[in-house]
This record gives sequence, structure tokens and C-alpha cells, in this order.
Amino acid sequence: MNHNLQKAGATLLNALSRHSDLVMQAYFSGAIDESEYSPKVIKSLIDLKIMWRPENERGLRLRPALRTLLEESLQDESNRQIDANIGSSLASLSTLAEHYKESLSHGRYHEAESHLSDLTERVYSLTDMLATNVRLIWQRISNEFGYVSTVDAKIRENELAQSQVSELLNQLSLFQFDQLSLIAGSHRELRTLLVVTLQSSFAHCTQELSLAQSKLIDLLGRFREFKGRTRLLKGFVLHMEQKPDFAPQNYSKLSQVPSLFNVSGAVIKPASIDVNRVEQEHELLSLVQSMKHINRNKQAVRSVSNTGPLIMQDSVAVALEESRLKAAVETFFCDVIDAGQNVTALDYYEQKGLDFDKEVWLYQIIGGYHGLTEQDKAYFAVETIGEPDPQFTGNYVIRDIELGLR
Repeated sequence: MNHNLQKAGATLLNALSRHSDLVMQAYFSGAIDESEYSPKVIKSLIDLKIMWRPENERGLRLRPALRTLLEESLQDESNRQIDANIGSSLASLSTLAEHYKESLSHGRYHEAESHLSDLTERVYSLTDMLATNVRLIWQRISNEFGYVSTVDAKIRENELAQSQVSELLNQLSLFQFDQLSLIAGSHRELRTLLVVTLQSSFAHCTQELSLAQSKLIDLLGRFREFKGRTRLLKGFVLHMEQKPDFAPQNYSKLSQVPSLFNVSGAVIKPASIDVNRVEQEHELLSLVQSMKHINRNKQAVRSVSNTGPLIMQDSVAVALEESRLKAAVETFFCDVIDAGQNVTALDYYEQKGLDFDKEVWLYQIIGGYHGLTEQDKAYFAVETIGEPDPQFTGNYVIRDIELGLR
């Protein structure tokens, strides 16, 4: 363990804790008012690489690395930016892999282990960066760029996000897994890092970015529609302010309806002749003179003289034949009452030598039981005999019915 680095890290964290108000003021304001703090404090923060001055005339600002750390920790969507520089990361991975293989070939195992540790850290940093970028884009989509207030700002943020998604997809195309596989060679650790881990992250990010791109386009269309409606409403409000006595006309009584309201197709009324208009008398006479023959469909008139006298005959009584199946079921219920014992429907069917379909017979018994009044049902005890269906869950197949008295 490097004690000097540990001591420097503790000093840095203590300084951040003591001057947290100053740090957060610089984070939100961009720069600090140096007159509010002692020169000693400012000098110590500059020495610790917490603050820096870009130019002599500029104010003190936070270091970019510290600002990025705060943006990441605070989930500050308004400031967090997408890092799409994947090409340089892939180049450094290839270089470290070559270092690792060279160290192994020369037997410098301690150095090789150090290169592999560095390579592992870079690979997981790259995959974490890709996952963070995807998550950041989806967070902006989910809250519909809620960190800006106006629709125009949302549209600009949407267009920026689309360009960042396109840039990320272009950067992802730099992944050449055939080349990474050649670099990894037969080294299991390198193949796990450069092929398996990166390919899994690549597939996930590509799929998520494609979905995010379509969602951003849909969201942009909704923003523009909302903007158009807002502009129309603002125009109407401005018109009412300039002409407070404005009242909409009854456009249905106008001969020239504005195109805004004339959204339905014209309706042509059925034609008819107005005989009361004297100015059209000449045209009407010419039409009448041109008529030479008129065909009319005359309905045949029935003569009632040939119709015969109405004779009332005696009505024939119609007797409906009672269903044999229904009568057999009623007999079955009566026999159960007479016997006073439980009888199954199929046993009774065999004893009586009935010729109905067995399934119909069982259905009719169930229907006959449910057709009884509640008072009559109370005399009978019905038990179904069967088993659950072996294929369809929840179905019960009835094989027979046992009927008895309570």
C-alpha cells in the first residue's frame, strides 16, 4: 500500500468535506466569488486540484473530473453528458493486450499480471460507460426532458439526444470482434475480456440504443404537435387581447364558410321543380310539351265479388308428444324414491335396457335435477363419479351420477 497516496487521498476528502458549500456553489454557479473566501482556502483548493482557473481573467472553477463525479453521484440529468469516445478505449485495450502477451512470452509474470489487471479495469470501465450512457438516455426519455421547462428546450434536448444516440451507434461499429479475437489468441483471460464481456455489452447497448432512437423520434413528434397547439392557443389569446369584443359568427348561416370550418363534404340536395317561380314558366311549358307518353305502374285491383264465403271450422286439438327421455328421467327419480337406496344412472340404464345415448342420458339427469324446485331438490342427494381431466387443468370428467335420498 502506498502510504503517501493514502495520506493525499485522505487530505483531499477532508478538504472536500470542510469546503462542501464552496464546492457546491462552484458546481451550480460555474465559478465562485473569491471575495467571500480567504485566500488561504482558495490556494489550498487549487493545490489539491479541486479548483482551477482556465485563464487569468476567469473565475475559479471545479476541475472537470470532480464535476463529472458530482454529476454522476447526484444523477444531475441537466449536466451529465454522454461520452461516445469508444475508439480510443479500444485502442488502449489492444495495446494493453499486446503488453500482456509480450510479458508472458518473456516470463515477466508479475508485469503480465499488472497489465492484465489494468486491462480488466479498462474493459469494465468501458462496459460501465456504455451502460451508463444507455441508462442516461432512457432516463431522459422517461422524464421527457423534465429538467428543462419550455417545449423548445425539450425539442433541442431531444435533437441532441438523437445525435448522441447516432454517435454512439457509430462508435459501436468500431467494435471489430474478429480483430479482438485475433489479439486475444489462445489466452483464456484475454478472450473472456475482449470477446465475451465486450460482445455481451455491445449486443445489449445496440439493442437498447435502437429502441431509444425510435422512442426519441416519437417523442419529438409529440413535442412538435404540442408546440403547434400552444402556438395556436397563444395566437387566439393575443387576438382576444387586441379585440376583446370579438364573438364568433354563426358560420352555418354564411354563404362562404371559412376553410377552417368547412371540413365536411358538400351535400347535394334532391332536385325538385318549384312551380311557383314565374320566371321559370317558359322552361316548365317546354318540358310539359316534350312529354308524349307517361307509363304508370297500375296496381291490379282485386275483385271481391268472386271471393267465397268465409267458413269457420272446428279447431283440431294438437297434443304434443312428451319426450321419452324426459319421461324416463322422471321414472328414474320416482324409482329412487320408491327404492330408498342410492342408484347410479348407468346401473339403472343397464337394468332398464334403455336405448338412449349414455352421455345424453347423464346430461338429461343433471338437467332434470336442476329443473326441480328448491323444495324438491332438498329430497335428493346427487354425487358425480369421475376424475379430473389429465390434460386440461380445472376440468372434471363425469363418468356416472349417483342419486339417492337425503
